[in-house]
Amino acid sequence: MNIVFMGTPNFAAVCLESIISSKHNVTGVVTAPDRQKGRGRKISESAVKRVATEHEIPLAQPEKLKAEEFHEVLRGWNADLFVVVAFRMLPEVVWAMPPKGTINLHASLLPQFRGAAPIQRAIMQGATESGATVFRLTDEIDTGNILSSISLEIGPNENAGSLHDRILNAGKDLLVEALDTISNGNDVETPQESLINNDIDIFEAPKIFKEDRRIDWRKSTEVVHNTIRGLSPYPGAFTVIEGSNEPYKILDGKTCKKQDLKAGETLVVNSKLYVGTCDGCYEITKLQPAGKPAMDTSSFARGLREELGNFS
Repeated sequence: MNIVFMGTPNFAAVCLESIISSKHNVTGVVTAPDRQKGRGRKISESAVKRVATEHEIPLAQPEKLKAEEFHEVLRGWNADLFVVVAFRMLPEVVWAMPPKGTINLHASLLPQFRGAAPIQRAIMQGATESGATVFRLTDEIDTGNILSSISLEIGPNENAGSLHDRILNAGKDLLVEALDTISNGNDVETPQESLINNDIDIFEAPKIFKEDRRIDWRKSTEVVHNTIRGLSPYPGAFTVIEGSNEPYKILDGKTCKKQDLKAGETLVVNSKLYVGTCDGCYEITKLQPAGKPAMDTSSFARGLREELGNFS
């Protein structure tokens, strides 16, 4: 089939490489416009653009997805199917354009964790299972009929970075398999509604905002642990010292059995850092003070010149 691919981050770029290596033909790529980033305001290209440029594939970077000139470009690429991975929500005039429609690879087991942050939200919720799903795009986000999926267990101490890599590794192959199935006319669709029943709770995966990242030490140790690993390594859960606004990113840690600390109370002993929760204690093993690189707790503890203070 002739494919037009739409995506922006590295997750999407790896999937694009997988399709390029398949028997299908990528006739065009759509990605985000270049942006200025950092203090130097240097121009930053998306990972997908770099792949498209390397393979000399025609590229579009529209500011507005409803612009008629963009639609003319799409029609000129003569695609049988559009493939979307980690991109903006498409208007119907775009996703309904190709004869075989538009499919999307989503980093969860739909209908669970629909939204922009499925990997982080699954771990933050304490889910023990995730995966990847290929589905048909419709006018409501992440709700279309499922074509295929693959399930992966989430380890009790796994973080978002590790789960991201495993889902990507499985998802890129799942996506190409779905393309082969559609090309052969053997695709079977399963409505998501048929997978929803009263015995399961359906969780959403909205975008991560700053308030989602702040650790609430008044919560249980398990909730604290899930928040930290669900946001590690990026964008990172954070906390602040009482009376200060300087954030400390907390990147790794583990539950522990010490019960004599109040919520947010810190204890540094033998180069280890413990923090009280509502029902126990959490040991921080990796953190990043404001303006400094990430470090293990033993290095942080050796550098302390005064008492740390409590977290709030």
